[in-house]
Amino acid sequence: MAAVLVVEARSKLNGLDLEIALSVGSGECLAIAGPSGAGKTSILRIAAGLLRPHAGRVACAGDVWLETERGIDLVPERRHCGYLFQDFALFPNMSALGNVAFPLSKLGRRERGSRALELLDRFGVAHLADANPRTLSGGERQRVALARALARRPHALLLDEPLSALDSRTRAGAARELSQVLSEVEVPTLLVTHDFLDAAELGDRVGVIDGGRVIQEGTASELAARPRTAFVADFTGAVVLTGIARPDGDVTIVDLDGGGTIVSTDRASGPVAASVYPWEIEIGSSGAEHGGSARNHLVCEVHSITVVGNRVRLGLAAGQELVAEVTRSSVETFGLRVGARVTASWKAAATRLVSR
Repeated sequence: MAAVLVVEARSKLNGLDLEIALSVGSGECLAIAGPSGAGKTSILRIAAGLLRPHAGRVACAGDVWLETERGIDLVPERRHCGYLFQDFALFPNMSALGNVAFPLSKLGRRERGSRALELLDRFGVAHLADANPRTLSGGERQRVALARALARRPHALLLDEPLSALDSRTRAGAARELSQVLSEVEVPTLLVTHDFLDAAELGDRVGVIDGGRVIQEGTASELAARPRTAFVADFTGAVVLTGIARPDGDVTIVDLDGGGTIVSTDRASGPVAASVYPWEIEIGSSGAEHGGSARNHLVCEVHSITVVGNRVRLGLAAGQELVAEVTRSSVETFGLRVGARVTASWKAAATRLVSR
């Protein structure tokens, strides 16, 4: 039977009303992304049997792990899942090999060691089998922890912020390696993270959670292109501007709070949140004539310039806050500096509208 993980739960947790219903297919990774306190880790703890909801059901591969109506609540040891903790939680008194072998206590000593070494080799750290976890780098600890999570050949894999404990130098490589591993694992994977970019890179589907509820689910590109709420737009990295929409022929005009107007090809009326992604915004001189197909033009003041790799993020003020992402050459061409007046331009088709 193909392993499908189902997690349904309703519970009150420290003032948070958690209400979720998730289903993850075999070989699929569902990444739940949201801010701190939204209920992400609680979902994993419910699935693993570390937290009992007031009402709910957890099932995987045809086995029921939790069903509150029938009084079923298997202890964590009987739920056939692998759990990767946020801090990796490796046993400091055991070697890397000992950590991976630990869940295999039912096997003979030789078979246990062979299976553990095989997993370490799969993740490229077999040469560290005798090493103490304290001596390993963040990326190495992650790989050992992931090997341990897979040791019992689980029916489901649960990952709690798998990249958050890594430094910036390790993070990119570890993300690529983890993505490759998840593409090979033939079980449902439920992953939680506070970072939408991590969710987009690791998840086949992404669910955005806020206040204990998944408010939108789909591919990362679907969420970014068609956010249903201002929160989703903001969380996925968009600039969000508020205003009042009014239809005008084949477009919608939005009178922005704080002054100015923009245009969208979306249809809307009344209070709206308009979103556009920073890389869709072009920067020009404030007094220049507007060419091209962009229909939105706001005169702004530059209030911050931040270099991020080979790109530059501009913090802009125009009644409301905006962020534009441009090349370094653009900064030099326009002589951009804090306090400079510029025009931010973008297309009507790049402007998404959601009701407020």
